[in-house]
Amino acid sequence: MGGAQSVDRALALLSLIGRHSASGIALSGLVTESGLNKATVRRLVLALMRAGLVEQDAGTRNYHLGEDAYLLGLLAQGRHGLLSQAMEQVQRLARDTGDAAFISVRRGLYSVCLHREDGGHPIRTYALMPGGHHPLGVGAGSLAMLAALPDAEVDAVIAANHAEVTRSYPRLNPDSLRAQVAETREAGIALNPGLIFEDSWGLGAALHGPDGQLVGAVSLAAVESRMRMPRRAELEHRLRETTRAIAARLTRTQQEDIQ
Repeated sequence: MGGAQSVDRALALLSLIGRHSASGIALSGLVTESGLNKATVRRLVLALMRAGLVEQDAGTRNYHLGEDAYLLGLLAQGRHGLLSQAMEQVQRLARDTGDAAFISVRRGLYSVCLHREDGGHPIRTYALMPGGHHPLGVGAGSLAMLAALPDAEVDAVIAANHAEVTRSYPRLNPDSLRAQVAETREAGIALNPGLIFEDSWGLGAALHGPDGQLVGAVSLAAVESRMRMPRRAELEHRLRETTRAIAARLTRTQQEDIQ
């Protein structure tokens, strides 16, 4: 019972911090609003910080929701957001191609995988799993989203991610990413020719909402032998069909909400 009570209290504090996340909330505010003593609040908040669910502003010392809390919110979209609108088409894409299909969204400087749907082909790739994230531009779906941004924003993202990309992905660098962005814009489809995991190739297409804003990306991953021409051209065609169908669904949903 003691352990369950601690969990209940920690979750209550997380909810309080969430309600104040824009401006943040001080330790004294958490004590007042929760009714818990200061030592208990500090101990539970430290546990939430270790889990990445809460972070503390170095200047104000106020507490805000952390990165992992945001990630959990993105994953919850499977029931409440983009994924609920796209799931049927992503499942169909995986079934028809036999390859792994993904839906991803942008999260600041990163791309986060919301869902992976495996096709029937017995050979799997080391591609993304739900919750996995890469710097924006790393991977096919991620690259498709980066290429959909304005030039100034592309440059800002590449500059901000420079150190991590060059450290963690030795086959990529700012110049190669800019070249891939240009190629993606020209082709309308992003191609990852095994740059992240050897023999794991990917194709990605950006998703736009009814207002034209970027909302995510759909991608496919397969071993290199399944991404060679002319099969790759057929996969690109199916990927375009899928993104058009999802965009149409998003438009219908918006119109129904308005009515």
